[in-house]
Amino acid sequence: MRKPLRRTLIALAASTAVLVAGTAALAYAAFLRAPENSPSAYQNRAKDPSVRQVLLAVGSSSTRGTLSTDWVGARTRLGPATAVINAGVNGDTTTDLRHRLDTDVLACQPTAVTLLIGANDARDQVPLPTFTNNLTNILTRLKPTRTAILSLPPQGENLTSQANQALTPYNQAIKDLAVQHNITYLPLNEALTTLLREHNGTPTAQDFTFLDTFAIAIQRYLLGRSWNTISSTNGLHLLTDNLHLNDRAGEVVTTLVTTWLSTPDPAR
Repeated sequence: MRKPLRRTLIALAASTAVLVAGTAALAYAAFLRAPENSPSAYQNRAKDPSVRQVLLAVGSSSTRGTLSTDWVGARTRLGPATAVINAGVNGDTTTDLRHRLDTDVLACQPTAVTLLIGANDARDQVPLPTFTNNLTNILTRLKPTRTAILSLPPQGENLTSQANQALTPYNQAIKDLAVQHNITYLPLNEALTTLLREHNGTPTAQDFTFLDTFAIAIQRYLLGRSWNTISSTNGLHLLTDNLHLNDRAGEVVTTLVTTWLSTPDPAR
């Protein structure tokens, strides 16, 4: 083999190896990496006797915090006496959550649970009766644990879009079930909607694709940009890619949850 050709092939192989390694590292950081203090990590660790309450945050990617802001990680606002477990799974639906409720939630024996689940059901157009039945099953199995359920964030920042109109009945079902099961309803959608109206920006196109997710992963994990900067780059204010939350939106979630958790439970 001629030396120039050999050098070319070696350089090509090296470049390919770097590309593969970089892609693998990106996939791990954005999609495969376990959240800090996952249910399994919590269960395998010796219990801290100074912890008086265990908050378990349940949901999909907006809870897991690898594709959006890690609002669960703001646990310092709750003080050292509160252990916070992140039971978010990327892409989760209410059906998925039903299947892992015993291992990821009930096995941790939490004193309080937050639910932020259903965005993928709405995107996948899961029939509303199926969605309602799944949530009913989940809420019934969680009793008597103190529970709060959050309404689903807007799907895109154009509040009159078809995606946000389709989201309305899912959020209404969440609100109705909170009343039926006597649990706390946290108005996340309403709070974010108010901020978007006050911002008075010009919404971008609403179509979300998984290529958008890869794009924000590249910006976050390869370019080191903040979630707010990613939003600005995409012409958005609270969402990074018309689906996931930036730091501004995450602060709203944290405030809602910490305010609820800091309020004495009337049932106890």
